[in-house]
Amino acid sequence: MPTYIALLRAVNVGGTGKLPMTELKAMCVAEGFASVQTYIASGNVVFDSKLSAAKVKAALEKRLQAYAGKPVGVVIRTAEEMAAVLKANPFPKAPPNWTVAVFLDEAPPADALAAIKGRQDEEVRLGRREIYVAYGSGMGRSKLKIPAAANGTARNINTIAKLVELASDS
Repeated sequence: MPTYIALLRAVNVGGTGKLPMTELKAMCVAEGFASVQTYIASGNVVFDSKLSAAKVKAALEKRLQAYAGKPVGVVIRTAEEMAAVLKANPFPKAPPNWTVAVFLDEAPPADALAAIKGRQDEEVRLGRREIYVAYGSGMGRSKLKIPAAANGTARNINTIAKLVELASDS
């Protein structure tokens, strides 16, 4: 049975989209997902399911919309895909807490880098279905705007590594 990692967009960040992780876990269990584990309160959940990634995404988004009363974006990766994202990090020497992968449903557009605004000391690279960003002076000071990332959800390298670990234990 495949192990999946679901990343929810705009959950428990800056006071928006409050969703207790106990509720998220209960939704996953109600969908029939097995070995459900949440990680930190920002919408990360690891579980096993016989369903395809597309069906898992649709089921979670439907439950989340019913709960929140509005659409909640969900990005799905298999355990293997998440491990590949970690391995492909183009900034292995950058601080992992200041380096993120922005997870997208599809490959970033070819012109994604050209459309970036407000770049200072950040480094940006495109991945398969991710955009990697190393924030030179930290995320809090950054004015970086990546239009291609608007519908994505970012996780720092430390979080990605922990999700990979949880998925491998699943």
